[in-house]
Amino acid sequence: MTSSDWQSADDPVGSMPDTASASYAHRSRVLSAFDHFASRVTRWAGTPLAFCMALLAVLLWALVGPLFHFSENWQLVINTGTTIVTFLMVFLIQQSQNKDSVALHLKLNELLAASKVASNRMIGIEDLDEQDLREVAEFYVRLAARARNSVACKERHSIDEQNLAEQRS
Repeated sequence: MTSSDWQSADDPVGSMPDTASASYAHRSRVLSAFDHFASRVTRWAGTPLAFCMALLAVLLWALVGPLFHFSENWQLVINTGTTIVTFLMVFLIQQSQNKDSVALHLKLNELLAASKVASNRMIGIEDLDEQDLREVAEFYVRLAARARNSVACKERHSIDEQNLAEQRS
């Protein structure tokens, strides 16, 4: 990415972003390092090797149980270890999910913007509140029913039709 990719239209060419701007956060070395770390860990955590290592740790813990007479401290070791790992993994996985979600939305927005028959009103729809999303979903449920009952299989429809219908009535 070039420096111009993060600049707004109001910024002079080559200027540094304001530290309160979203573009500044994207350039932060700490955030970039965390993002890179989170991506690597979450990719690794989903591998068979990671699963086998976790399984081996549990089996090893179970095998040493008799040596510690299955004491409360022996049980505390596995409980504490799994709790800490789970707690930390939640944040790493969430970081990767957030990044993937943003990337997916951007890709979908590009497809919508590039399509002549798609409604540009759908771009950024993920920012609507839940009730508005339900109303849009209801439109598509009605559209799907209409498509099932339609003789013309190749009809194209858009959410913009609903807006036109509302304006006419």
